[in-house]
Parts: sequence; C-alpha cells; structure tokens
Amino acid sequence: ISTGDGDSVFIWGYALDNGPSPASGRAQYPGPTLIVNQGDTVTITLNNTLGVPVSLLFPGQIGVTAVGGSPGLITREAIADDPNTPANEAQSVTYSFVASQPGTYIYHSGTSPELQTEMGLFGAIVVRPTGYDAVTNKIAYGHPDTAYDQEYLFVLSEMDRSIHDLVEFGHMAQVDVAKRFPVLWFLNGRNAPDSMADAAVPWLPTQPYNSLPRTHPGEKLLMRVVSASPSLHPFHHHGNHARQIAHDGRLLSSAPGLGPDLGFEDFTITAIPGQTVDAIFLWTGAQMGWDVYGTVADGPDFAHDCVDLNGDGYDDTDGLNHDHEWCGDHGKAIPVALPNQLDLTFGGFWSGSPYLGYLGVLPPGEGGLNLNGGYFFMWHSHSEKEITTNDIFPGGMMTMVIIEPPGVVIP
Repeated sequence: ISTGDGDSVFIWGYALDNGPSPASGRAQYPGPTLIVNQGDTVTITLNNTLGVPVSLLFPGQIGVTAVGGSPGLITREAIADDPNTPANEAQSVTYSFVASQPGTYIYHSGTSPELQTEMGLFGAIVVRPTGYDAVTNKIAYGHPDTAYDQEYLFVLSEMDRSIHDLVEFGHMAQVDVAKRFPVLWFLNGRNAPDSMADAAVPWLPTQPYNSLPRTHPGEKLLMRVVSASPSLHPFHHHGNHARQIAHDGRLLSSAPGLGPDLGFEDFTITAIPGQTVDAIFLWTGAQMGWDVYGTVADGPDFAHDCVDLNGDGYDDTDGLNHDHEWCGDHGKAIPVALPNQLDLTFGGFWSGSPYLGYLGVLPPGEGGLNLNGGYFFMWHSHSEKEITTNDIFPGGMMTMVIIEPPGVVIP
C-alpha cells in the first residue's frame, strides 16, 4: 500500500476472488466491505496463500459455523500455503452465519490477531435492516429514528511499519508486538490527504476506499465508525455534535420498538479497539447569528426568502437554493468586518465567499478545491500525533466533511 508521505508498506490482505471488477483477486487494505441484508445466510470461503495459518472471526454475529481447515485456538484456520501440507489438512475454511441483527460490524483474523490485524487482515460488515430501501426508506436499524440521507464508513487503523518490514523480509521471529510503536494512522486504509481522493483512484489500487463525507444542510449523515486498531482513537468531528445510536451492531434502546432512546450526543467518538459505533451527524447552520446565504445588502444575487410553513423554524418553500435555512437568522449580516484579500492567507478549500453555494474572487493560483462553494470541516483523530504520517503533518487519520449547498448532487 501507499502512504501519504510517498512511501509504501508491505501488508497481508483479504481479497475477493470471484467478483467482476478489475480489483477482483487483489488483496486490499482494509479488506472488502461486506454489505448484506438482515436474514441473509452469509457464506464465505477463505483460501490461504500466505505462509502462515489464517482465519476469520465475525464479532456480533450469532451461530457462526466453520468447516474445513484445521482447528485453531479460537476458530478453524486455513493452514499455511506450504508444499509439505499433509493431505488431510486444507488451505481453505468455509464460514457461515445468518445476519440476524442489522448494524455495523468488524471482521478480522482470529489467528494471532495481534499480528495479523496489524498486517491488514480485517474489514467491515454492514447488515441492512428488514424494510431498508435505498430510495424510499434509508434506515440503519429498522426504526424511523435511525433514518438517514447519506452514510459513510470510517475504518480506523494504525501501523508500526517496522513490524511490516520484518515480516516482508522473512524475520517474523524478531517481531515483538509488545513493543509496537505506530507511526502511521489510517481512515479506510488511507492517510490524509489521500483519504479525500476519490474512491478507486488508479494510483491507490490496493486502497480502494476513500473517506470524504458530504451532506446538505438539514440532512442526516450516518457515520459507521469501525475501530480495527489495538489503540483507542478519539475521532473528532468538527461542525456539530453527532448522536450515537448504536454500539457493536446493537441499538442503544431501553426496550424493543423504542428506537435509540438511550442515544446521546457527543463531539468526539471514542473508538475503542474492536468496537463499532453508529452515529448521526446533522448540520443546519441554525443560530449562527448571520444569514449563511447572504443578504440583500450583499447584492442582488443573494436575495431570497425564508418562509417556514410547518413551524420547525426552517425554510421549506424554495426547493433548490436555500432549503433548510434557519429563518431566525434570515437577513442578518455577518457581525464582523470581512478582511481585505491582502490580509488573508488562502487555503485550498476557501471558495472566495463566506456564503454557502457562492464562489468569490480569488487571487491567481489560490483555492480551487471547493467546487461548489461548500463549507469544509475537519474530521480527525484528536490524539494530535495521529494526524501525521511518519511525523509529517498534515496526514494520518484525517479527512474533511463538506456541507454542500442545496441542489448539489451527492452520489
């Protein structure tokens, strides 16, 4: 895999061997995300081409069966790819379970997991609830209070690259995981700024997943956070709190049918090793104290209405340009004097305008990364060293969320 500082690291990886995509048969980091429906029978055959035994564990899944391979400490293992393999032992194991509970889960090797997860043998599972529909009924846990508009996966991981070097050059006997010292941190298998590149870009063939969440004002963004790391990571999301609704694929509910009534809001998701967290993030711009779409005094291009017909405090009449504006701030000017361009330092995400959906004048060569006049907020580990890549900042476990203007199409 490639790292954000221009280096590369040797990994082990899971791969799909029977899919139609060009990446089929290619190991990837993290492993392929498995998306299934509640009630599905999931069957996975693990074939081993490594020189050590490997296996699969499915935390949170009930009634997992394993057939083939050889007995291991925790589960049946696909033994090492070795010409001296006894004829009665197999290099493959078939695992099966019924996806009985909706939610977000992790899978990983159950063979020396302290080393094999470090080397990359892990991935995520998403179980869609009964009644889910990608167009008319996006729900995470079968209850209307778990409804969302967009969803994004965040698999958090880390590496001590010295371990990977020892494994690559055949010195596994010298590996001491008790002395791990991570220097690389990842979101979906990438360091920033690669985390924000498109999914499946050709220059990252073994790291197909990006992590650039996008949403509109007033929409609910489901965060599926998976900690595939032996360390705790405080995943901090600027812009607003997020409401945690489930842990480890189980709704935070006091009783069946009540939805996530035990859910809570937080500004940082504490990603515990091996845990998954589902949370809903919502940005509205409410009570900012100024009109995020501009005022008439700013010019005729900023003229718009804010009419609240249903009493929720937000505009619901425009249908395109200013949906979900907080009417209490309508027409209010920014309460500070905006600086002259000569007094500014320009970041790549600055559109040239403080107003949502507008592009202002920028000096030559500045900006260019904000195509729609959106608002960018950093999402990152709040353990500060984890937003570096081999001590190089910015990097590591970091990305941005984009609040896109209404009308911008989000795939």
